[in-house]
Amino acid sequence: IFSDSFVASGPLPREGKRKYLIFLGGLTDGLMATNYVGPLAEACVKLNWTFLQPLTSSSYIGYGTSCLAGDAQEISELIRMIRKSENDAEIVMMGHSTGCQDIVTYCKRYHEMKLSSADGLNLRLNAAILQAPVSDRESMATNEDTKKWFQLAESMVKEGKKEELMPRDSYDVAPITAYRYHSLAGRGTDDDMFSSDLSDEELKRCLGCMDIPTLLLYSGSDEYVPETVNKEALVRRMAAAMATESVDAQVLSGADHAGSDPGSIEKIKEKVISFLSRNFN
Repeated sequence: IFSDSFVASGPLPREGKRKYLIFLGGLTDGLMATNYVGPLAEACVKLNWTFLQPLTSSSYIGYGTSCLAGDAQEISELIRMIRKSENDAEIVMMGHSTGCQDIVTYCKRYHEMKLSSADGLNLRLNAAILQAPVSDRESMATNEDTKKWFQLAESMVKEGKKEELMPRDSYDVAPITAYRYHSLAGRGTDDDMFSSDLSDEELKRCLGCMDIPTLLLYSGSDEYVPETVNKEALVRRMAAAMATESVDAQVLSGADHAGSDPGSIEKIKEKVISFLSRNFN
């Protein structure tokens, strides 16, 4: 599937009603973002699901000059293309890392705010899967240089320079705008949805748009989560903040951020396939 802003690839189902699992990676990710993508895609085909991996403007090193709202807009184009030819298609979106923020942003726009396409097509998702939804702010705070670069980004945003690039020394991988640095490192910003210090009310404001069946898989040994964070308690609070009562929230013991080891790959695959099987005939 091609568009001006994205390309999506994946195997088509053999027959019957189309069901799609759309996978969104995190910062710096592109195709085959994690070790479990391949096995999961194969398992989806056996279940007669189409597994899609969109490449958007924020893929690979594009994240630094992109934003979650832009991701959601581009993803909506993919949903529209699917529903234009198959209005009854069932669509589940799965995010890894910042892909989870993309899903929440999408639900905020197209579920809570009820935005629609110009041609009136249904842009709602049928379910969501969040794998490794972590706080960029809490992870970045472990770097002693973050404070000074955040202060610079904050001042640039206030001066109307949010789309200007930060100094080269402020980033390791991708050029990044003042807006995106501030959003990733700041409290209560667009990207700040899963931080452990957010109050229950703040979490509800962030996640209350999640009104569809949701599978939440938090990595028990996530290297991007500070050791001081009580993962089990945070996962319970995140689930309680969602509008849906159909939330399966779990901490995967021993799993790193990307679920890289063979045991975690198998766990993630099994839990995702079980979730799809339970919720869709």
